[in-house]
Amino acid sequence: MDPYLPFMRETLAKFPTLTASRLHTMVRERGFGGGADYFRHIVARHRPRPPAEAYLRLRTLPGEQMQIDWGHFGHIQIGRARRPLMAFVVVLSYSRRVFVHFSLNARMDAFLQGHALAFAAWGGLARVALYDNLKSALLERVGEAIRFNPELLAFASHYRYEPRPVAVARGNEKGRVERKIRFIRQTLLRRAQFHRCGRSSTPRHGRGARARRPICAGPRTSA
Repeated sequence: MDPYLPFMRETLAKFPTLTASRLHTMVRERGFGGGADYFRHIVARHRPRPPAEAYLRLRTLPGEQMQIDWGHFGHIQIGRARRPLMAFVVVLSYSRRVFVHFSLNARMDAFLQGHALAFAAWGGLARVALYDNLKSALLERVGEAIRFNPELLAFASHYRYEPRPVAVARGNEKGRVERKIRFIRQTLLRRAQFHRCGRSSTPRHGRGARARRPICAGPRTSA
């Protein structure tokens, strides 16, 4: 293998995304007789990798910021209709307090209703709300030029908070709400059983008895 390493490294330096199978063919044309599996292992060791990007840990003050996003949790059957189960999730960045509102769609009215329910449940709201590229929040984005949804701007003006988009491909800026959605998906909903009638079984606190809460009549909220 050693005689072919300089060619392999030079080729990978020019074309870092070149597939191992294509590079194997090129090296075989130059006399290499090794198998494909062994060659893929060698390529993985020598393929150049971009340097890891460092992220600054973001800290916020109490009442300064909340992070907002939708989570999709599959579908539920309601009568003959198969409906998406969406979760509107808001997290207060300082306290990590979370509000979740389940809905059967992600339309603008459900989006704004989720905000209003969260603000009512908390008795207040943060000064800034972070959004990613949700269509309910951002209609268009070209570089630094951003066009917000006018319905969201009117809503934010009414409640007196500042909607703010996160930078493109910067998941760390909205990591708190994304982790909460992942927690809901991996932990909470695994314990719930959604049936055709739309009921979920959730444990009571303390003795471990189970309570059945209907969700088919409409979305539920929890804080």
